[in-house]
Formats: sequence, structure tokens, C-alpha cells
Amino acid sequence: MNETTIRIAGFENESIVDGPGLRNVLFVQGCPHQCPHCHNPETHDPLGGVTISIREIAEKLTSNPLVHAITFSGGEPFVQSRELTQLAAILNQKGFQIGAYTGYLFEDLLRDPVHTALLGYLDFLVDGPFIYEKRTLSLPFRGSSNQRIIDVPQSLQSGKTILYQI
Repeated sequence: MNETTIRIAGFENESIVDGPGLRNVLFVQGCPHQCPHCHNPETHDPLGGVTISIREIAEKLTSNPLVHAITFSGGEPFVQSRELTQLAAILNQKGFQIGAYTGYLFEDLLRDPVHTALLGYLDFLVDGPFIYEKRTLSLPFRGSSNQRIIDVPQSLQSGKTILYQI
């Protein structure tokens, strides 16, 4: 039986800039957005990075007893929604808080049931493309002022987009 794999660019351990609290970050490989001045341009090539099994990723992300939160970044996590949904289910069972960054808008992701499945495991989502002309260092966890931090469970429950309260 073949294990499901994810193409990744790498990991960041014990980050405090990729979401609230101390968290580990998984950088997925591949991004269709190609935002000018992207912070992670090495993640754009869908054939770059390495493939790793979901089991191995889960073990790596959950190995530090001080960390109870994970962020999916990239690249574009939603190009690997099916695989990340499987990983998110494992992380959820272990009690981890999960967030993600995307260049898509939350409302657009809701139109695709594959993306909606992944959204169902997220606690927050930073949505919208990075726009260099709107870049800012004053907003927490975002690179440009057009990006929103969305409270995904509340938004899914209410049927409208609700911003995450930091």
C-alpha cells in the first residue's frame, strides 16, 4: 500500500510570526499565484522541494511537546488540499490548533468541496494574495493590508466571513 505524500519546501520550528502562539510551520511546494516580491519565491515551482509521507510530516510537526499549533504556508496550501486534509485530520485528533495562509479568497475556496474539507479543520485562515503596494509591517501575521485573518469555524457556522480576533 502506497502512503500519501505531500510535496513540501520545508519546515519551520517554533515560529511566533506565522499565527498566534508558538507553532510549527509546514511550507508546501507549488504556487500558481506568483505574487511579485513574494516572501517565499523558492516555493513556487510545483516540481521543486521534496515529497514526504503524511505520516512522517505528522511525526515531525508534533514531536515538540511545547508546540500545540501548526500553520500551513507555502507555496499555496490549497493546491494540495486533499493531502493537507488528511494531515489536518491527524493533527486535529492530536489536539493541535491549525491555521493556513492562502493567496485565494475565503469565499472562493468555499465554492470547491475539496477546499471546504480542508477549511473544516482550520482555526484561522490568512487569505488574499500578497500585494507589494499594500505591504505592511504593522499588521500581525500578514504581509499586505488586503489580507484578512478569518475565524474559519465561526465563518463556516454562520455562513458569513468573520474575522479572527487576535
